[in-house]
Amino acid sequence: MIEILKSIILGIVEGITEWLPVSSTGHLILVDEFLKLDQSKDFKEMFDVVIQLGAIMAVVVIFWSKLWPFGKKNNSAPLSDKGFGACVKTDIFQMWFKVLAACIPAAVVGLLLDDWIDEHFYNPWTVAIALIVFGAAFIIVENWNKGRSPKVNDISQLTYKAAIIIGMFQLLAAVFPGTSRSGATIVGALLIGISRTVAAEFTFYLAIPVMFGASLLKMVKYLHDGGSFTGEQLAVLAVGMVTAFLVSLFVIKFLMDYIKKHDFKFFGWYRIILGALVILYFAVK
Repeated sequence: MIEILKSIILGIVEGITEWLPVSSTGHLILVDEFLKLDQSKDFKEMFDVVIQLGAIMAVVVIFWSKLWPFGKKNNSAPLSDKGFGACVKTDIFQMWFKVLAACIPAAVVGLLLDDWIDEHFYNPWTVAIALIVFGAAFIIVENWNKGRSPKVNDISQLTYKAAIIIGMFQLLAAVFPGTSRSGATIVGALLIGISRTVAAEFTFYLAIPVMFGASLLKMVKYLHDGGSFTGEQLAVLAVGMVTAFLVSLFVIKFLMDYIKKHDFKFFGWYRIILGALVILYFAVK
């Protein structure tokens, strides 16, 4: 029961921090310092990644109508054209092609350097530095952006060039824990004239293939290296994912409403303060 309670807390942390630009991986690493799962190191590393699947499913549920490219035609269409999948939404297909193009840099690096990145960068010091650097970046970019009108106000206006640029920023999050995947992609999007709403929405879509791929890779490596699941471990993983899903439903809606009236500077200051506290904590530990 204690392990289940820990999993619920970790699921809450994941559900909140996966979508706010403050780094879910960074927060999970830090929480682990004070709330350790009584499991093997390999299981905990796998848990920190796979738990994100719950958060990803919240995106699928909330944005389903904008993500699923098939549908039904209206009642005036011939009977043979009214079935499921009779209508293909080309604009959604085009959006998915742009998402996949943006995912290529992170996917390549993740496949080639996953173990090396975990060994060298998966630690509190990297997290703290990344929190501070990208916190400052948010403040600088928002100040620079003040008074400027965004060039892209609808996701259909995104070009492949813009998608790939955003993907290159996502690559930073794939390499440096604490950067925040959503934080990096939003900063990149704002720099090239994309509105906050479109930047956040595209970031949510990017998370789907990226996190499904990362979770699959972690799961395969865990099992390949001799890992297995006890009944308790399956329960811990399932509870964490469900908790992350439920919390994410509220957090995504909150963020989309928040950015209609506010910029991202609050999150920038939060990251800087948290990063400084992390450095202070581990310096005197």
